[in-house]
Amino acid sequence: MGKSVVVLDYGFGNVRSAERALAHVGADVEITADFDRAMQADGLLVPGVGAFAACMAGLTAVRGDWIVGRRLAGGRPVMGICVGMQILFARGIEHGVQTDGLDEWPGTVEPLQAPVVPHMGWNTVKAAEGSTLFAGTAEDARFYFVHSYAVRSWDLETQSDRIAGPKVSWTTHGEPFVAAVENGPLWATQFHPEKSGEAGALLLANWLGTL
Repeated sequence: MGKSVVVLDYGFGNVRSAERALAHVGADVEITADFDRAMQADGLLVPGVGAFAACMAGLTAVRGDWIVGRRLAGGRPVMGICVGMQILFARGIEHGVQTDGLDEWPGTVEPLQAPVVPHMGWNTVKAAEGSTLFAGTAEDARFYFVHSYAVRSWDLETQSDRIAGPKVSWTTHGEPFVAAVENGPLWATQFHPEKSGEAGALLLANWLGTL
């Protein structure tokens, strides 16, 4: 049996493409919003597309905020993708309206300052030193992005003598922004690994290997 992964189905993610990509790298995947199944799985994937506020509303409607919080409190792996990453931050600002996120990390998701928005296409990523997520990927590997909002600054201490700090990877479209974070059991990517071909499959396999 492969590692069990639940793709959280709360109405706002590419659940089918995530399911196929995870199954491709050997996961035993289930798409569900069932609280107990999501709590029991080896890994939880939180996809997300669309607006920050709508995703948060959809997530809380299925108690996804509880599921993520409870899993992390127990050191149980969670991975967020695209808006599924953005809602892990403290707040999102869209059209001047602020919405509270899950606040697992401090920071604000705000409009990307770039000549062309949405940012849609393939970008390289400057992987964090010692990254497990990007282990084995080529420096010039490209990943698929589609978004208009981003986290443009990282507000949490990444260096500490006491605990291993978060590993933060960056990319640039008009300006630098956070492309991925690895922080204990909580990992996330702004890009879509499930749509990023072999490079994306390797990332998902790297995550699966930590479960």
